[in-house]
Amino acid sequence: METEVQSESEASLIEDLKRRDSTAYQKAVRDYSPGMLAVARFYLDHSSAEEVVQDCWVTVIDAVQKFEGRSGLKTWLHRIVANRCKNRLRAANREVATDFSETLEPELANRFNSTGRWDLPPKLQFHESADTLLENGALSDCLDKHLSALPETQRSALMLYEAHQHKSDDVCNILDVSASNLRVLLHRARQKIFLMVETFQETGEC
Repeated sequence: METEVQSESEASLIEDLKRRDSTAYQKAVRDYSPGMLAVARFYLDHSSAEEVVQDCWVTVIDAVQKFEGRSGLKTWLHRIVANRCKNRLRAANREVATDFSETLEPELANRFNSTGRWDLPPKLQFHESADTLLENGALSDCLDKHLSALPETQRSALMLYEAHQHKSDDVCNILDVSASNLRVLLHRARQKIFLMVETFQETGEC
């Protein structure tokens, strides 16, 4: 599943990290910390996410020695962060749910036919651009509310794939899920968000 091709500069950076070169370490922290923090924020509050990223960099000093290059450095780092966040949640008795057999809410399920396609599609106003919609502060707040209410794995999958434009293989690696499970996560998350947008546009209520 991990098939990324490394650039020469990345390969060189990895070799320098394995030699414990301080300049390389500082560069890696500078270049990759923002993305690592973004991943951590899918699971934790901001201060906890920062702590996790700092802890991960301490781990990376030794862990990079075992890095085999089967994925890109960014994906590998994001996977470490995601796993550390999950462990932290488990320790707090808030284990991330990974039940892929959950059923859709009745109101949402009734909108699909037996093939899984929309029977009653969302009445989205496609003449409005995404930027125009998001300029509506109330809609933006509503979107944040509903994203936060999604199960952890659905929200993480949606944000990594849609917001941060990670490739599907990368998201699978970070979340440690199969390609088919990722499709399920994205499908369910999109269904709920689409329904929210339609309801907001029709009623103005979140």
